[in-house]
Amino acid sequence: MRTTLTLDDDVAAILKRLKRTRHARLKDLVNEALRRGLASATVPPATGEPFRTTSAALGRCRMGTIDNVADALAAAEGESFR
Repeated sequence: MRTTLTLDDDVAAILKRLKRTRHARLKDLVNEALRRGLASATVPPATGEPFRTTSAALGRCRMGTIDNVADALAAAEGESFR
């Protein structure tokens, strides 16, 4: 298949460097890179262990309720925040 690609400057520079060091054709380098990228894109990501956090006892709430944000900030930072 014949097609035209527009490469970003950084990608073109890497391909030029690889072409010099590996003495390979541009076509072969692009095909190899595309095969590797497409192969990794089609594999579902590996799932690890679920992240878990431990709880910590912080003591009782020093305010009756924290429904009012202004009151909670006043208690935490003092009245000067207003």
